[in-house]
Amino acid sequence: MLTGLFATQSFGNKCDQQQHNLTDLANNNYTYHSNIDVHVVKRASLDKLFTNSYTNFLSTLPTPMTSFRDKVMKIVYWGFIIGAIEFVASSVGCFIWTLSMKRQIQRMTIALFRSFTQRKISYFDTTSAAALNGKLFDNIEKIEKGIGFELLILVATLFGLIVYIVASFIVDWKLTLIMLLLLPLVIGSSYIFSKVIASETLNELMAYSRAGQIVQEVFSSLRTVLSLNGSKFERTRYEKELEPTRWSSIRLGAVLGIFTGWLSLLVYLVYAVGFIFGSLLISRKRNRNIDISDILVIVSIFAESFSFISFIGPFLQSYSEALGAAAPVFRLIDEGNDATINESDVWRDDTDSIVNINGDVAFDDINFVYPTRKDAPTLHNLSIRARSGQTTAIVGSSGCGKSTCLSLFLRYYEPSSGQITIDGRAITEYGVNDLRKNIGVVSQEPILFGTTIYENIRYGKLNATRVEIEQAAQEANAHDFIMRLPNKYETLVGERGVQLSGGEKQRIALARALVKQPTFLLLDEATSALDSVSEKIVQEALNQACKGRTTIVIAHRLTTIQNADQIYVLDKGSVIEQGTHETLIAKDGGKYQSMVKIQQVEETYEDSDDMMAIEIIRKQSENFIPFERSRLISGSVTTDEDKDSSKPLKQRNVFLRLLAMNKPEWLTILVGCLACIINGAAEPLLAFLLAKIVEYTAFAIAGSKLTQRIRSKAFACLLRQEVAYFDQPENSSGAISARLSSDAAAIQEMLTTRLGCVCEVLALVFVGFIFGSTINVELTLIAFCALVVLFISLGAEVSVRLWLSEKCDPIIESASKLAVEVIHNMRTIKQLSIEKEVLRQYSELINKVSILSWKPQILFSMTFGLVWILEIYTLVFLYWRALVLYERKEVTNHDIIIAERIADSASAAETFFDLFDRIPVIDNGFTEGQELPDFRGEIKFDEVKFIYPTRPASVILNKLHLNIEPGQRVAVVGTSGCGKSTIVQLLERFYDATRGQILLDGIDIRNLNIHWLRSQLGYVNQEPILFDLTIAENISYGLEDIPRQDIINAARRANVHEFIEHLPQGYETRVGMKGSFLSGGEKQRIAIARVLLRRPKVLLLDEATSAMDSQNEQIIQEALEQAHEEDPSRTSLIIAHRLSTIRSCNSICVIERGRIVESGTHAELSQQRGPYFHMLSQNHLH
Repeated sequence: MLTGLFATQSFGNKCDQQQHNLTDLANNNYTYHSNIDVHVVKRASLDKLFTNSYTNFLSTLPTPMTSFRDKVMKIVYWGFIIGAIEFVASSVGCFIWTLSMKRQIQRMTIALFRSFTQRKISYFDTTSAAALNGKLFDNIEKIEKGIGFELLILVATLFGLIVYIVASFIVDWKLTLIMLLLLPLVIGSSYIFSKVIASETLNELMAYSRAGQIVQEVFSSLRTVLSLNGSKFERTRYEKELEPTRWSSIRLGAVLGIFTGWLSLLVYLVYAVGFIFGSLLISRKRNRNIDISDILVIVSIFAESFSFISFIGPFLQSYSEALGAAAPVFRLIDEGNDATINESDVWRDDTDSIVNINGDVAFDDINFVYPTRKDAPTLHNLSIRARSGQTTAIVGSSGCGKSTCLSLFLRYYEPSSGQITIDGRAITEYGVNDLRKNIGVVSQEPILFGTTIYENIRYGKLNATRVEIEQAAQEANAHDFIMRLPNKYETLVGERGVQLSGGEKQRIALARALVKQPTFLLLDEATSALDSVSEKIVQEALNQACKGRTTIVIAHRLTTIQNADQIYVLDKGSVIEQGTHETLIAKDGGKYQSMVKIQQVEETYEDSDDMMAIEIIRKQSENFIPFERSRLISGSVTTDEDKDSSKPLKQRNVFLRLLAMNKPEWLTILVGCLACIINGAAEPLLAFLLAKIVEYTAFAIAGSKLTQRIRSKAFACLLRQEVAYFDQPENSSGAISARLSSDAAAIQEMLTTRLGCVCEVLALVFVGFIFGSTINVELTLIAFCALVVLFISLGAEVSVRLWLSEKCDPIIESASKLAVEVIHNMRTIKQLSIEKEVLRQYSELINKVSILSWKPQILFSMTFGLVWILEIYTLVFLYWRALVLYERKEVTNHDIIIAERIADSASAAETFFDLFDRIPVIDNGFTEGQELPDFRGEIKFDEVKFIYPTRPASVILNKLHLNIEPGQRVAVVGTSGCGKSTIVQLLERFYDATRGQILLDGIDIRNLNIHWLRSQLGYVNQEPILFDLTIAENISYGLEDIPRQDIINAARRANVHEFIEHLPQGYETRVGMKGSFLSGGEKQRIAIARVLLRRPKVLLLDEATSAMDSQNEQIIQEALEQAHEEDPSRTSLIIAHRLSTIRSCNSICVIERGRIVESGTHAELSQQRGPYFHMLSQNHLH
């Protein structure tokens, strides 16, 4: 089948030119020394030229002219039969080949994803998650292109060359041997070309990987980027990473042009060598069996072979790129057996299970150094005992190694020395998965996945029943608020749980830990994000859950561990104190005693009156939550009808718009098009080589600049969109990252080599039509009928491919989103032991794409087969109609590739243009608007009502009225989910109020310059976001030309300077993705330093000290107080659960159901004995 494909395709690539030459030969009435009549020579040579594609019909031509009609009709008869066979063979072959390719890609993608899930956590400390995403998206895509149609043609070329050489030997072996001397030139140049392409492709993919990391980082932390006015910085950073890709693309184009031009020159060299040595063989009578027709056949065979090799340059480029992309992919897959970077038994089921154990845990003389910070020991001779059924607490300052203990127990890392045991048996003797399945973890920063609440809880125990899941939610005080959501447990939580408040996320994470009924319970600041009411109730649930379990608690809030059976105090990785709360607090001058005094903790209320009050508050709290929480509804999911209605009615010419975007390179494109016209219309020797080089280089320059421009413009447009745009599931950071990668690549491919091919074909068709019309108009029109059939079939294929893209793209985006979530949250994946589950989900999505595409592939394969037989049937019809050989070359296998790429490019371009045309509700890039030169800091919420755009049925703020005078410090408190953080987001203009006004100094904030507005607001949120930059760059993020001394001063005020100075690289230390190399308290202090550097007029603190230990909290609180004293006119708005931090505020506002129910100073509200007083009771504060 492949031989037939190649033979059919190769035949006639340059047939117009050859026929022209032969016609001239006939018209000149030359007579050869062999006394063969020129007309017989013409007939014989053309007959052999046609039949060289079907070597079974090579035979001695009859000389009598009377047999001419019989010979022609025989060719017509066999032509139809061969065409039918070839149609079936090529269609079936194409279908099988494509099906096999898709299955290989499917297996490869799943194997690569599987290899990621079995890596050790330490691997992700040193490997960028975005780089792994690039391997999964960009590399796989290039491999898929390289082993599809392109490889099919390359394999056909190999077999075709063999058949051609065999046919040439049959005709004349001497001349064939001479011609074969040219073959090393082709093979050598092809080898060099493929090596260069593979090398440049690898460089290009690495650059795109770095750019993809920025995309993922920015859009997963967009609120932080916008609040710090970091859009300009991120655009510059993104464009800087794209610059190397442009030069790689240009070099690729230049090399491809040189290669194809060189091979085209070899075609002319074939003619010269063939005719010269052929004539010598005849004239010197070295070979009495050869005649002019044999020379024509052999020369034509080699010319067509070399010509076809030059024609498949873009295919060879795709294959070479696939080789370059495949190397790192196969390396990652093959590393699956490397025990140094993989958890070798994560997929095994034959390891020892944890059953019938007592549950005693011991850390014996543990020493540990993080692989990324080998010169900074974390734990030093640490020894801890956690008894079965008891609660063991670990406390200490930020960075002392508390969370590291949990990481070692979960076997994220292995200790440098020492041993961790369970009932005296080393934990290394148990299977990693089995160990983690028996451990329930609630971390300081809860990670939820972009699925439903039910699925998020089920991840704790994959075989959990509905009853078990709801029971776990009840124990975590989450069931009530879940049931008040319209979709209840089927509510989508958004990427990283963005649709839920911090307290709600924490409670879902707690339910996820409790549903597995673990033997061991690890609580890392489990209640840090909860308000006082929820904290007390959840703490009771935790106390109940801890019974009968070995529990290890990491705590900054010492009220949560007063009842612990044993408390260990850590300092610099070692235990400095241990004992119960009573024994440690009685130790004068001890570390623990000083921490307790700083927090001003009092003894727990135990009298029945207070417990009764708590019970009353518990019942009241059930009515506080639901009104605003019904914002999570099914309406958040965009329906197909909504999508259709959102499309503009006006149809746009995508291709013309792409060319319009390429306007700055119009001269380059014009040069490339002229070069293509030269190549398609006439091919003089030097001009042809120059045309090829200029053609590919020009289009490479234009295409690379267009791709860079599209990526940069799309990135900038995305940064301009309102935050609500990213609340939609289809616009998650993972989906955006995949879209920027794949869609831009599709457009680049169409507007580089593919655009050149289109120009060549158009020029060839035009010249062919003019030339044919001068000979015979009727035959020319018959030949052009094949083009009509071709265009109709290719048009149908484009339509089907667009339909298929519409169906598959959402599934592919879901798979991309899942992959990004898994790779970026690998700690949570491993802690829950759900590697197999996420692999199953990912495999199902990939399989859905394969199932959807196999039926349309039947049509694509038939179109492929039609392209192959069109020229055969055109020729035999012309034979029958005109009884002469009139072969035209307007259709090639390249058309089927172009049709596929046009569909991909059109779909990708339309996606980008939809983004470019979208007008944001809040334009984050808008530079107009009013600025207040004498801004005083007065804030007023005037009857503000707010509903999230994606959840139109729920009211978050309901006629909120709030006045903050300049220089005041105002606190906002309330239960989790009451709308406190929404107030801050409205001030930052992440959203606009649905009704009412928000005024700054009496001016509606919608009339203010949005960049100026955010520069006046200093925002520190509950979950600090740092970027994969140095500490200095993080502190000065969004600002330009900041002196180092100013950065140091800000760090000192945030109590982080000394910590930074102790790092080996100081302020030049990179913090990793989202600050992964730092502890929670260290990240928060750097985030506070970042805000203090800006000297904002308004300070917005959303649980700014929740992640800090008591000592650092006090110091930071003093720093914030000092900052206020330095600028008494600075207005502060504080969101707080920890009421001890807001006592000194000028006013405290209590919010319930989106309204302020009471306000006043701490003393005033304490006397009123209202909701605030009840919160104080829960915090045990007076």
